[in-house]
Amino acid sequence: MADNQDALSLLRKSIAVDNAPTPSTSEDPSTQADLDISLADATYLVFNFTQAEDGGHHIALPISQKTRFESKAASKAVDLRSVYFTWQNREQQTIRYINAVAAINEELKKAGKDEVVTSLSFQERTDLVNWLNGDIAENACEFIRSLDDNKATRKEADDAAALVAGGDEDIEMRDAGLSDAAARKKEEELLRAIYASERKMGDRNTILRGSKLQDYSGVRKRCADVFLKGRSAAQPTPTPAAPTLTNNPALRPPVKAPQPGRRPEPIILLSPSASSLLRMPNIKSFLVDGIYQPPDNTASSGANILHLTRKLSDDISKHPVRFILVDSPEHFRHDYWERVVAVFTTGQTWQFKNYKWQNPADLFANALGVYVGWKGEVVPETVKGWGRGVLTLQVDKGKDRWRDREVVEDIWRAIEGRMRGKGWGGK
Repeated sequence: MADNQDALSLLRKSIAVDNAPTPSTSEDPSTQADLDISLADATYLVFNFTQAEDGGHHIALPISQKTRFESKAASKAVDLRSVYFTWQNREQQTIRYINAVAAINEELKKAGKDEVVTSLSFQERTDLVNWLNGDIAENACEFIRSLDDNKATRKEADDAAALVAGGDEDIEMRDAGLSDAAARKKEEELLRAIYASERKMGDRNTILRGSKLQDYSGVRKRCADVFLKGRSAAQPTPTPAAPTLTNNPALRPPVKAPQPGRRPEPIILLSPSASSLLRMPNIKSFLVDGIYQPPDNTASSGANILHLTRKLSDDISKHPVRFILVDSPEHFRHDYWERVVAVFTTGQTWQFKNYKWQNPADLFANALGVYVGWKGEVVPETVKGWGRGVLTLQVDKGKDRWRDREVVEDIWRAIEGRMRGKGWGGK
């Protein structure tokens, strides 16, 4: 066996000539029994080169010896067994590779060996296999120290050990005096050997952002060009600002006294949930035209307030009543809550977080609850638990929309009934 042989170079050379090494229990195996063993039982990795391949020689290396491959994930140099095991499992997927590492480590434990196969990260495995295959140049793998660095580090470490072991006095870690040139040189050589073995650590910027500062101003400019152009193409002409709760005169308290017999418009609250079948883009066509259209198929607008006019029963109003539809009570004044006549819900209680009545029992005692779901689907248990205060209706999923009008009329009848209960009648 040759101690000066590099394990990684030998393994790379044997793979190049398609002559893989053999695990063995002996440095010079004499029987087949010494070779027919698992990698966990092996103590040597035997390389047999023919005369045509490398002059013909036999090399056996301890399978537990460290190699030049350094795993950043494990923060250590990887032994020869781990390197050869990774090569044997080069075709395995990550999960199977991890399971195989656990299995061989269990074998090592049962064999009474205080050794483990190092599990490499995906990038480390890929680079190691490509390097052994010859797809990566000798000094191009970031995880493998070059032979020159390896020899220099070993020599400096041996010199430092000999320097410490050779003298009787301790080496004092201090700056030697200018007059003591020999002591200063001796100390500098020792420090140089120590510093050569240190691992270079990066600061926060180099770890998170790399060694070079990146300028992303070009990316921001490109994104702005793409998105702003797309927005301007979708909206070629300026449109007036969508009405909101704060700039809508119908929701502000009147400056002048209201006319006799006139009441403020009733308010219908919608669910802001994305899973709601009825939202701001399609609620008006549903309640006015009696036809359901999915929100994704309707023209979206930025308005958070809508108006619709409905002719109700004469005992409520002899004139058409204008309703205000909003999906958030963010800008509500305290008196607005007395005008809420219906609340559309999906059964999610977070919708009521900013409501005056956050408890569903209190909310639906003061306003009609409306749940609209798909026909054939199960009504949420939360909606069932709210009882008769919530009107439960369903619409068809198909294209035939002639039943939508019946659902809409049921909603308006229930709203009229709740308005009578709140004293909206006779005006």
